[in-house]
Formats: sequence, structure tokens, C-alpha cells
Amino acid sequence: MALEQTHVQRAAHLARLALDDADADRYLDDLSNILAMVDQLQGIDTTGVAPLAHPLDATQRLRADEVTETDQRETFQRCAPAVENGLYLVPRVVE
Repeated sequence: MALEQTHVQRAAHLARLALDDADADRYLDDLSNILAMVDQLQGIDTTGVAPLAHPLDATQRLRADEVTETDQRETFQRCAPAVENGLYLVPRVVE
């Protein structure tokens, strides 16, 4: 599908962008080049190529999952206006 200036103007309108005709012509050329590149990429045979999450073979260093704070639920719930069975009671907002 070939792009036309009306397509660019429609996309600009939907994105709430002010676009004059000179800018629309420039964007039309740029978008056409991008779509041509996408068509070229879609023509590449990728059978047997595993998808990558990251191009580098790197792993993220994670800290050990250890408890570092004491349980303070009783302390916090003492100052709460309403608590029942260890849960905070709040006013109903949806009926």
C-alpha cells in the first residue's frame, strides 16, 4: 500500500498534531522509507533463529531474597482507625 498525503494528514489529526502541507510531504517521504525498510526486513528468512531478549549474553545480578526488616504489622495497625483479623478496614467506595 502506497502512502498518500491524506494518510499523513489523517495520522497527524488523530495524534492532535498541527501539520502543514510542506511538513506532510517531508513526513510522507520519511514514512514511506520506513515502510519500505519494514517490507525488506519481512522478506528475510528467520527460520531457526531464536528470539532474543537482549543482544548481549548478559545476566542481571540480583540480590539474595532475604528478610531484612522485622515484622511491624502490629505496630502499624495499632494506629489504624479500623482493623479486623489483621486487615485494614476502609470505607466502601463502589456499590
